[in-house]
Amino acid sequence: MYNILIVDDEEKIRTLIRKYGEFEGFRIKEASDGIQALEMCEKEDFDLIILDIMMPEMDGFSVCERIRKNKKIPIIMLSARGEEYDKIHGFEMGIDDYVVKPFSPRELMMRVRAVISRNHFNNEQHDIFEKEGLHIDFTGRIVTIDGSVVSMTPKEYDLLFYFVQNRGVALTRGRLITDVWGYDYYGDDRTLDTHIKLLRSSLGEYRKFLVTLRGVGYRFEA
Repeated sequence: MYNILIVDDEEKIRTLIRKYGEFEGFRIKEASDGIQALEMCEKEDFDLIILDIMMPEMDGFSVCERIRKNKKIPIIMLSARGEEYDKIHGFEMGIDDYVVKPFSPRELMMRVRAVISRNHFNNEQHDIFEKEGLHIDFTGRIVTIDGSVVSMTPKEYDLLFYFVQNRGVALTRGRLITDVWGYDYYGDDRTLDTHIKLLRSSLGEYRKFLVTLRGVGYRFEA
């Protein structure tokens, strides 16, 4: 049974997520603010954290930063704001997904399962890919460019690994969203554009391997 921590100052939101989470078979714990969440994370391990951004005392970004210093727990951020800056900032900090309020609790549970599934799947892979100065260690989840380790967001890793494992294949935007995000995504598909932009920036000169297919999607050519 997976252990999930819900961090939100709104009791109604916590109760709603708890109801659906327990129905899905998760063990749910709650924190009403960031400080309480940090104290709970010090005492026990969680398989995933659902973390609100706008909270008194300490906001979600600060909580995420503190948690990331000690533990690599998958994080889904909640926010009443859908600005691109907030999403990019969150993903750059290493969150795994971003959900805008109001949200469908059933879709949130699909995202939770997808994030947990990807986290365990990536931990079990045993493979290496090398092309020119690009080196990818699937097992260690490490990307090296010309001998230097590159720091990427969790979703950048997921996208890059998916591209490499399907190299030479024309991948539509719909297939990328469904397979990489792990659910039928009905939100703003600019999320994919944001992550492609971040990934290309991280790849540097090796962004040449990621080819845009106008009107179709993308193909990894290496």
